[in-house]
Amino acid sequence: MSSAPPMRPGRGWGFVARLGLAQIAIGAVAAIMTSTLNRVMIVELALPATIPSILVALHFVIQMSRAKFGFDSDRTGHRAPWILGGVIVFSAGGFLSALGVSVAATQQVLGLGLAFIGYALIGVGMSAAGTALLAHVAEEVEPRRLGGAAALLWIMMIAGIAVTAGVSGQLLDPFSYSRLLTVIGVVCLVAIVLAALAAWGSWGIRRPAIAAPAVAPSAGFGAVLRDALEDRSTRRFALFVFAAMLAYSAQDLILEPFAGRVFGMTPGESTKLGGTQHGGVMLGMLGAAVLSARIGSLRQWAVGGCLASAVMLVALSQSPWLGGAGALSLITFGLGVANGIFAVGAIGAMMAMTAADATRGAGIRLGVYGAAQAIAYAAGSLGGGVASDLTIAGLGDVTRGYTVIFAAEAVLFVVAAGMALASTPTVRAGVFQRHDAGDAILGAMR
Repeated sequence: MSSAPPMRPGRGWGFVARLGLAQIAIGAVAAIMTSTLNRVMIVELALPATIPSILVALHFVIQMSRAKFGFDSDRTGHRAPWILGGVIVFSAGGFLSALGVSVAATQQVLGLGLAFIGYALIGVGMSAAGTALLAHVAEEVEPRRLGGAAALLWIMMIAGIAVTAGVSGQLLDPFSYSRLLTVIGVVCLVAIVLAALAAWGSWGIRRPAIAAPAVAPSAGFGAVLRDALEDRSTRRFALFVFAAMLAYSAQDLILEPFAGRVFGMTPGESTKLGGTQHGGVMLGMLGAAVLSARIGSLRQWAVGGCLASAVMLVALSQSPWLGGAGALSLITFGLGVANGIFAVGAIGAMMAMTAADATRGAGIRLGVYGAAQAIAYAAGSLGGGVASDLTIAGLGDVTRGYTVIFAAEAVLFVVAAGMALASTPTVRAGVFQRHDAGDAILGAMR
């Protein structure tokens, strides 16, 4: 006989918005890692795109530990220390990465070694903070608000990315390595302050550890992980997360180098272009969060976002011949909107499915999805950089090399749309019922 799920406290939007401060912190550090430092290594240091791709892939590989961090935070029942501690660790890693890039201008081996350690710390910190934060929201927010809560959290993270990219883009020109360290140091300090504010209001919130029904309460991580993976819905959704994030991440690291090498943009200009994209993501998420409550299903929004992203990537591949920098900016914004639409469908379903199964720890299940995302990001980040180097070398033309890569990424988004059709429920985000058989059914949003 299954136990009844615990009643939710029904915390409101203020609770979600406060925790979203930690999401802003995550977005701020992510912006300097994937945008600013990536651009500086490829353009200013003239390194192959493979090198920053390896560094970014490293931090995603380390995030395969998200399931373990989720399990540990499930067992403590206290999410706030994991949120704050994780942000402190990845902020330290962000500054160390910037220091390493600066040192690499004169001492390449030493500088890249420091950057390697910094990116590893970013992976550890994001695993701890991100998993605990999502689990905390899934546990504390009532089911009917989870779709909106997921959208709000990601909009705040994208806001952190967009604002950081825009402001740092302004402050980095005229570019110098000392200016780079100053700007990134300030960003990391602000991230820690925001995380402290996010965690402070949750410091007194504790929940008892939840054991999976098939394992003993004292079972170790391996047994709990196996139980989670034996659940068919968890496995299928993890496969969709992998396919979708592989399509998304493959274009993430090559957009700014593309802008610098093909359109001749400065570091500040290309950083602002990244901010334009993330501004589009934020708008797409906001619109989809509002409209998905009344129109269509989570699956349809995820599929539509994937297909729209494919169309915009085809346009991006043709941007050098469509009107120069102005067309590039408009297309990049459209790509961001499409990415945001897809994200609401995917993230809303992830939060909903996790919250529906109250007999398993939220941390372990979100950790499984996070690990699938991390593997996809590692493969996409590394694959995008390596593929751009190979195609440019093979074709002997920078512009046509990037064209081929963007077209291939469009195909990946079409594949992800097919996976969404096969892997996610055709329902709206909303109220859950748990049946004795263990199936979670999402009801229509009221």
